[in-house]
Order: sequence, then structure tokens, then C-alpha cells
Amino acid sequence: QVQLVESGGGLVQAGGSLRLSCAASGRTFSTYVMGWFRQAPGKEREIVGAIIRSGGITNYADSVKGRLTISRDNAKNTVYLQMNSLKPEDTAVYYCAAGSGDYGLGDPRSYAYWGQGTQVTVSS
Repeated sequence: QVQLVESGGGLVQAGGSLRLSCAASGRTFSTYVMGWFRQAPGKEREIVGAIIRSGGITNYADSVKGRLTISRDNAKNTVYLQMNSLKPEDTAVYYCAAGSGDYGLGDPRSYAYWGQGTQVTVSS
């Protein structure tokens, strides 16, 4: 079992920055692929990015490339999402997830464990 606890969300002005953290329980954290997803009001959940055990990063959302960066610290059992140059359209609930990646890094089916989500609101 893995439990994920997210923090760092909140209200920020356009152009500002936030750093989301996701602390994971479980001894096998370092073996999991970690993903960040988001879901805006009235929209489907979408992949933001994913990071593999070694720290290699895959970004899936064109709208966040160059602005959002995923990283992980296996020693701290924590994954991060650094969010810069935020835009109002980044407003969403952000979820971290852990899984095998067997269906591909951008596929929610690859992730068996999900955090509760943290709200990010970007004002204009």
C-alpha cells in the first residue's frame, strides 16, 4: 500500500509560482513511476507529467512545457511539481499518483495510488 499526501496548493496571481509536494508512504516508493495530473472544472483529468525512478522526466501537456517541472527525492519519499509563470488556465485540482507505468506514463491506468488532490487557483 502507498498513501500520498499533497501540499503546496493555493491561490496565486498570474505569473507567479508554486511548488507542490507529494509525500509518499511505503518502503517501495523508489520503485514507482510518479505522475502529476490535473483536473479543471468541467474538464477531464489530464496528465501533466511523469517521472521515473531514475529521475527521467516526461511531459505530456503542451501547455505546461517550460513552465512546470517534475522532480523526485527518493530519500525523502517525495515528488515535486514546480510551477512557474502560472496562467489562469492552470487552475485545477492537482493530483499526484504512483504506479507501475505499465500502460504508459500518461495513462491513468498505470497508477494504482492517488493523492487526495490539492487546489491550485491562478487569478488574473
